[in-house]
This record gives sequence, C-alpha cells and structure tokens, in this order.
Amino acid sequence: MGGRVVAEQPRSGFRAGLDAVMLAAAVPAEAGDEVLELGAGAGTASLCLEWRVPCRIVGVELEQALVDLAMRNASANGFADRVHFVRADVFALPAELKRDFVHVFCNPPFHDPAGESSPDPARSLALRDVGRLGDWLEAGVKRTASGGTFTLILRADRMAEALAHLPDRGISVFPLWPRAGAAAKRVVVQLRKGASHPLALLAGLVLHDATGAYTPAADAILREGAQLRL
Repeated sequence: MGGRVVAEQPRSGFRAGLDAVMLAAAVPAEAGDEVLELGAGAGTASLCLEWRVPCRIVGVELEQALVDLAMRNASANGFADRVHFVRADVFALPAELKRDFVHVFCNPPFHDPAGESSPDPARSLALRDVGRLGDWLEAGVKRTASGGTFTLILRADRMAEALAHLPDRGISVFPLWPRAGAAAKRVVVQLRKGASHPLALLAGLVLHDATGAYTPAADAILREGAQLRL
C-alpha cells in the first residue's frame, strides 16, 4: 500500500506478500461488515483490507506467536479497535466464532502433501495442507452468511481440487497472469453464497508488463489499495 500499512513478519518461516494483498483487495466488504479471516498469519491480509474499508475483522491463527505479532501489527496501524486476532484451529473454531460472517477469506496452505516442503517447521505448516484443502474450503463456506462471499487465493493447478469442494453455483474464478500470454500461477476464487449463476471464468489481471514492471492495474492494487472487483 505504498507504505501505508506496516506489518512486521517473522525473520524465518512463511512471509506474506503479493498473494495477501491481492486476496484482501478481492474481498467486497463495505464499512461495518463483519469479516472472518482463516489462517491469518501475521495479519497482513486483514490489515490491507481494513486499510481499504473500515470493517470488523476477526483473524484466526493456530500459532500463538503469530497471533501476538498480528495483534501488535493491528495496534501499530491504529486498527486494534476493529481488527482482532485469536488463537484457534480453523477446523475446530470456538463457540463464539461459530456464526455467520458477511465475508470470509483465506490463503490456505497451497502445496499438496507430496509437494514442496520446507526445513522451517512454521513455513512448512503454512505452505502444506497435509491433504486438507477441502476441509479449509468447507470451513470457510460454513461460516459465510447467505448472500455473503467466501474468497480465497490458491495455486492455479489446484483449482479443480478446490472446485470439487465448493458449491456448483455462485463461483467466480479470477486468474492472475504473471504477464500477457503466460499461464496463470495463482487464481482468486470467490463464492457468492446462495447465488444461482453458473461458474464464471473471468478475464483476470496481468501482473507484469514486458519489462517486468507491474502493470498500472496491478500497481493500483498493490500500492494504492484499489479494490479487485470480481
């Protein structure tokens, strides 16, 4: 956000970047909406969303050290009265979070069990879903209010697996193209819960031009906080 959002992150382990900013930009929240982030890490995506639109966000994270860091980040950005992070298991949420939220979003671990691993335990936990991608998605759908949205970003080559665990109506898929003519490596998938429209494959966004610089459309999101409209 051009320096408008401050987010400390661990020196080692998983570090949020472009994916978190794009995910936050795709959540169509309005002022005052109640929003849930599953797997919040250090809180980067929630902070970016809150900077764009003042809503009430709860971020769920399994590691207490990351919860503490995310809370410090919320305070550093002046968001502590609206953005809260709690230690909880996404698959066993506490009673107070077993309710409907207008918007739910997540950046689930995106490597399959046989995929890339990391010698850093925290990074491995953040990256590898241990065969539970479907459980992440089902948890998100369950907490999304009727008429609300569930938004996630994931590797493009896992899209078919993700769609198998989502309703067959109300889904929009938004590819993020590294450059014009290149295959997408990431996709944003959004469910409008209860919507009846068939799956829509949208035009997507080209991230880099021929020189490697961000395109104006990508730059507007990454540096100026523009919304990514699906």
